[in-house]
Amino acid sequence: MTIVSSSTGAFFERARQDMTALRSQTEQVQTQIGSGQRLDRSSDDPVAASRLRMLARSDKLAKIDSTSANRASADLTLADAALSDIADAIGRAKVLAQQAANGTMTDQQRASIGKELEALHGSILLLANSEDSTGHALFGGQSANQAYTLDAAGNAVYVGSGASGELPLGEGQSVTRSLTGPEFLNFTASAGSADLMGTIKTLADALQGGSPDPAGAARNSLDALSAGLDAVTTGQTIIGARLAWIDVAGQQRTSRDELRAGEEMDVGGTDTASSIAKLQEMMVVLQASQASFAKVAGLSLFNQLN
Repeated sequence: MTIVSSSTGAFFERARQDMTALRSQTEQVQTQIGSGQRLDRSSDDPVAASRLRMLARSDKLAKIDSTSANRASADLTLADAALSDIADAIGRAKVLAQQAANGTMTDQQRASIGKELEALHGSILLLANSEDSTGHALFGGQSANQAYTLDAAGNAVYVGSGASGELPLGEGQSVTRSLTGPEFLNFTASAGSADLMGTIKTLADALQGGSPDPAGAARNSLDALSAGLDAVTTGQTIIGARLAWIDVAGQQRTSRDELRAGEEMDVGGTDTASSIAKLQEMMVVLQASQASFAKVAGLSLFNQLN
């Protein structure tokens, strides 16, 4: 009877182990369906797990690149808006210069125009000292402080660095986040090198008594103002091209993200349809095993043997 009892115990133990393993497998499949991932641990498929880790690192780097691209886009958009306002100011300065060049105007009228030009100079100075998305100088290169300061004579002096910083867009691509002030405020006119704020200040001073020939000073400034407007317009074109490049890089990054997501699903994702079918099959087997075990365990022969 000892041998028979031992065999009976072994039967029950094997049946219990088999059903426990089957239940564990069904629970694992249920978990995979719920999470959408077929790998619970690296040991399930070391090669696939290694590839998934590499893809995850790429995802993190892509998020960093996306953040950087968003900052570059924000800074360039701010720069474009500031240049648009500066272009409007130049347009107004040209209109005032043309009025002041009219020989029929009185000195008092020209002085009034000089006051408005002085105000325009201040407005352009404020725009040149605009801040970027992080609160640093937008047109000051990599300087954290203002791009321009006024010297003792009231002249605008550039105090930023020589170049704007670059921001990465991914895959070795980058974009310059802005322009420096001299890149669009300094230009070459027929009379030689000039700068916009200096041109406007000189004209404002001339119209307020600083020149024996204010009408002539106004006429002479028109060429420089036109050249200054061209320089600002060129700056806007450059910024527009950089914004377009960010859009292209963003589309490329989105395509790479989609490819990675597809590969992640292929490597570590769960095929929901086949997993559900497998789960249903396993549940049928488990139920059948439980029913068979219950029926066999209830046979009178086993009762007698025990």
